[in-house]
Amino acid sequence: MKRLIASTVVVSFATLVCVSASASQLLNISTRAIVSQGEIALIGGFITIGNAPKRVILRALGPSLALPDSAPPIPDPVLELHRADGTVVVNDNWRETQEQEIMDTGLAPVNDLDSAIVATLPPGAYTAVLRGKGTSDDGSFGTALVEVYDLDQAADSILANISSRGYTLVDHNVMIGGIILGPEGTGDSTLVIRGLGPSLFAHGVSATLYDPTIELFNRDGISVAFNDNWEEGPDAGEIAALGLNPAVDREAALKVTLAAGSYTVVLRGTGVEVNLAGVALVEAYYLP
Repeated sequence: MKRLIASTVVVSFATLVCVSASASQLLNISTRAIVSQGEIALIGGFITIGNAPKRVILRALGPSLALPDSAPPIPDPVLELHRADGTVVVNDNWRETQEQEIMDTGLAPVNDLDSAIVATLPPGAYTAVLRGKGTSDDGSFGTALVEVYDLDQAADSILANISSRGYTLVDHNVMIGGIILGPEGTGDSTLVIRGLGPSLFAHGVSATLYDPTIELFNRDGISVAFNDNWEEGPDAGEIAALGLNPAVDREAALKVTLAAGSYTVVLRGTGVEVNLAGVALVEAYYLP
């Protein structure tokens, strides 16, 4: 299994980012999707850039999520942090390791079966892998949430992007990405948000989503942007000039300028019913 799809694009772009002191930053990045074993794991790639290590907390939530009956949570998530040096940190139940350190962040999960890891990370590319414990036959299948929180906003480094791969279906079982920009009162930030599916096949991923769409919602649940095929969007030329254009025409991309606050990106398939399920990738890139 590849640890970070499209990592070459992410790293080469992220090294260009220079953040204004007045601009908001990515304070929290998260993705919710269906999780099981193998290709139906939820894989969140993220990058820290700057001149100092970044202290973060990663959380993998399942049983603590309040979800409708049509999208039951995974009963026991397991979280892996793949570090830039190739080492892997694993947590099953959050109280089993770093209990006090996690509690001191104020972000401890409410259910003991959820997972969490606190880490101080030098600038680089990292991957958080969320799987169900055991096999799909004994309850490892369900909806889960993987999150990264910035615990040291004053450090001379930032979270530059997230690139999450998971399985999307329809209704309550679509893939949902969350973004928090802040602190409150800081200036607007510009992001490129992408929804990929068919191009993942070239990276060895089978059962990819045939035709992804992305829709961006603000904190009030109001839709503020939508794209189906990236070349049809008003900012297609700028996205291509940044080198962030998807490889396949029917994949989706948006370039948006957003005030500090919380936002949600919904990735779903479009077309006939047979095309509405598959493995997809949702990404948010922080632009200078």
